[in-house]
Amino acid sequence: MHPDLRVPPEQVQITATRAQGAGGQNVNKVANAVHLRFDIAASSLPERVRERLLKLGDQRISKDGVVIIKAQEFRSLEQNRAQAMRRLHELIASAAVLPKKRRPTRPTRTSVAKRLESKTRRGMIKTGRGKIVA
Repeated sequence: MHPDLRVPPEQVQITATRAQGAGGQNVNKVANAVHLRFDIAASSLPERVRERLLKLGDQRISKDGVVIIKAQEFRSLEQNRAQAMRRLHELIASAAVLPKKRRPTRPTRTSVAKRLESKTRRGMIKTGRGKIVA
């Protein structure tokens, strides 16, 4: 990842919670799932990356501009914390990539001719289905 896209740990709020789902008594006793919160507006990310992150239609970004990631895949708190940070970095990296500019193109003469020919053929098939007038 680019050096100016690194997120300082003090800008990320990580909370340990109890995981959902199966796991027996361990689930009820141990808080090893991780809730990660990252405020985009208050971050030290470059302005262009922050804008693109806020424009993303990602469900992990709240209306307030806070990224919320829940990681509970592993039984270890440290592994879940690392997983949450990895997902945050991936999200930021995806917003940092500039989308390729689209250059409009025109259909070739042959493709236009083929399309019109197929339309004519289809129209003839449909005309053939009509009532025969004698």
